[in-house]
Amino acid sequence: MNLCDELLRVEPTCGKSSQGLCQLLVELGKWYDGNVGDTCKDTTRSPLGGVRVVFLHHTDWNLPHNFQDLWASARGRSVANSIWDALAAGIHGSGRLVVVALTGGGSTAIGELLRVPGGSRSLLEAIVPYSQAALKDLLRGEPDQYCSEPTARAMAMAAWMRARALASESNPHTLVGLSATASLKSDLPKKGDHRIQVALQTASETVSYSLILAKGLRNRDQEERLATGILLLALAKSCGVPTTAAQHEFDSQLGESEHVEHRAQAADPAWIQLLLGEVTSIGWPTGQAPLQPQVVFPGAFNPLHAGHSQMAQIAADRLQREVVYELSIANVDKPLLDFQEIAERLAGIRELDPRRAVLITQAATFREKARLFPGCTFVVGADTLERIAELRYYGHDESLRDAALADLEAAGCRFLVFGREQASRFQSLDDLSIPLRLRELCQEIPESTFRCDVSSSQLRREFDR
Repeated sequence: MNLCDELLRVEPTCGKSSQGLCQLLVELGKWYDGNVGDTCKDTTRSPLGGVRVVFLHHTDWNLPHNFQDLWASARGRSVANSIWDALAAGIHGSGRLVVVALTGGGSTAIGELLRVPGGSRSLLEAIVPYSQAALKDLLRGEPDQYCSEPTARAMAMAAWMRARALASESNPHTLVGLSATASLKSDLPKKGDHRIQVALQTASETVSYSLILAKGLRNRDQEERLATGILLLALAKSCGVPTTAAQHEFDSQLGESEHVEHRAQAADPAWIQLLLGEVTSIGWPTGQAPLQPQVVFPGAFNPLHAGHSQMAQIAADRLQREVVYELSIANVDKPLLDFQEIAERLAGIRELDPRRAVLITQAATFREKARLFPGCTFVVGADTLERIAELRYYGHDESLRDAALADLEAAGCRFLVFGREQASRFQSLDDLSIPLRLRELCQEIPESTFRCDVSSSQLRREFDR
């Protein structure tokens, strides 16, 4: 059998696409290594000669400009490597634009993508925030855990936001943020699990992959290969590249007790509109939240707890108005909330306070909230009110802060303030060091009416333990 015969045998199983071509090259690479060799001079059996003959008879195939490079890659490397090369080539030809952010492991994936010709068509940027300071800078704050699924998702969203900035003229639905945070074998023993957390963010979906590795089964390089495999498979699936062969190759490297956990959260169409800035706020459940509420309770609600629901009820009773929770997907200290995070926080609200409506916005500051909800009263804790006045949010410029406070006043907004325990001490409105202009917009709920020393961050820490 010559190469033309082999091509005709495997060609029908491959789609007429760049991905199909990559699969075809892998199959031909296997055949060539076993049947021809580098000394063959017969053009009907040489790799390029034989393939060109068949392509001339299949006009619905388009021979890519980098065909010779792809062929050399498929023929000159092992079958396993050829499979990953084909995956990378498919990603490059998918039309997706990617920013990759990696820490703790998975950096080999960058080399795997760039070794295959065409990387400039898909990879916008690759960043490795390896130190804690670098990761905090990327996430605009310290994560609860450095190697966790939520942190991987936050990194993927930060990468997607970076892709949006780098490719602002591109269709946002072609952008991908890909991330990994890993704790792999090192030169010092580790008490915790060796684990890999990978996440991927697009304009319509948040996806995560988690793998806990069996200790003592591999060296660092072998664990790194697994991290790279998960990253490339995640990206290929998002790009619509066939992954059957690569998935089989990856699965063959896993131990009996090892399993990749996969979660995907498709976005509600309204969430996509909000993320892309096509709308400023959406009601949840759909149609149940007033677009111009009179009392708004902003918060991260990560998670909502009994203290929040008590505050909402006290505010409703005091002001004789319906109270609406406001969940902003934007935060001055953090990346945008991903779709998994939005779904989880809404589920927490539904479970604890199912009758309360929610407005989801992208208003990161109270100045922006006041523009959306002029004339409303904001329900806040003392700690939140204090942050409104912190100069670090205004470039340490008092005039910018004063201008923001003037905008709040001009919008007719007010604050209903609940005391909070801070550093083992209960702080009321009178304990806060805030500008008089802000103080005059406030009404306080006394400690005798409400005190709850539970916090969302405390609950998250207890849950993680």
